Amino acid sequence: MFGSTLAYLVDLPHRKSLCPDASWYTGPHAGAGFPAVAPVFAAEVRDDVTFSDEYEDRFIAKRADYFAAGTQVVWDVDVLREELIRVYRAQDPRNPTIYRRGEVAEAEPAVPGWRFPVDELFD
Repeated sequence: MFGSTLAYLVDLPHRKSLCPDASWYTGPHAGAGFPAVAPVFAAEVRDDVTFSDEYEDRFIAKRADYFAAGTQVVWDVDVLREELIRVYRAQDPRNPTIYRRGEVAEAEPAVPGWRFPVDELFD
């Protein structure tokens, strides 16, 4: 699992890198460089400025970029308003699975067997 200091080099027409807030990468170790492929799992954590209509449009586009680059699962983590995790999958990118407090989120099929209690976001 990597934090937001790691960029992934991708080859999209309008974007050459992705930098998620958290990610899971299963390829070869890149040494001092950045991985030359997208992570299999990416998480984007919302802050105060990411709840506008403009941001929604940008997040939809960024999520599409993740999937176009090969990411299997993208989390939209909302700890400020609805206190939930929306789990988007490449095979059905318009219909997220939503996990709320008291539930356990997952990142299938990108990270098989890994689970995360939503309540841990607030402890």
